[in-house]
Amino acid sequence: MIPPFPVYLFDVDGTLVHSAPDICGAIQETLRGTPAPPVDDAFLTTYIGRHLIDLFTHLLPGYTPEQIDGLIAVYRKIYPARGHKSTQLYPGVGQALARLGGLKSTATTKGTPTTRTILEMFGLIGYFDHVQGTDGFPAKPAPDVILKSIERFGVRPADCLLVGDSSTDMAAGRAAGVKLCAVRYGYGNRQEMARYEPDYWVDDLNELVARPVVSSTA
Repeated sequence: MIPPFPVYLFDVDGTLVHSAPDICGAIQETLRGTPAPPVDDAFLTTYIGRHLIDLFTHLLPGYTPEQIDGLIAVYRKIYPARGHKSTQLYPGVGQALARLGGLKSTATTKGTPTTRTILEMFGLIGYFDHVQGTDGFPAKPAPDVILKSIERFGVRPADCLLVGDSSTDMAAGRAAGVKLCAVRYGYGNRQEMARYEPDYWVDDLNELVARPVVSSTA
């Protein structure tokens, strides 16, 4: 069983919401007119949770840092303009957050304003004591977004459980010194996540609320 934790830190895309249709749609629109090779949404989904620099550099290796920054700026206009209309809340997320004790924050590669918008849109904002996105500091797998919430709450890393769906989440959590819970339903590769030996695995966030899970195995 997963013991209660004083603090829970949640990834957003692939953990709280199924946002791939909107993210991939915005990326596809951003890439129009560039020499990037055609890619499908399944490929783009593998990059969700990582910084857009990684994706655009991979697809456009000849682009300068300034050109990559320009693409990111375009994406950041297109993505919110979609209104998150194709994004859906994963089943059971609201119920789990309502039942779960402890302090709660986010640990996402999205910026804080966008994260707040999504939490408000899906009726989740009231369950969170803090909203933390990646604002002007290194994105996961760097631990910075996690450390920001730890600092805000004034707790020890060992008091925190990070819940995420990707290897970048797991890497960031290990670097931050928090406990790890990997979800099986998101966008991440289970074998890659398993390399970081998550403390817990779940198929549904309701399993965080005093329910047994298989520990340290995919």
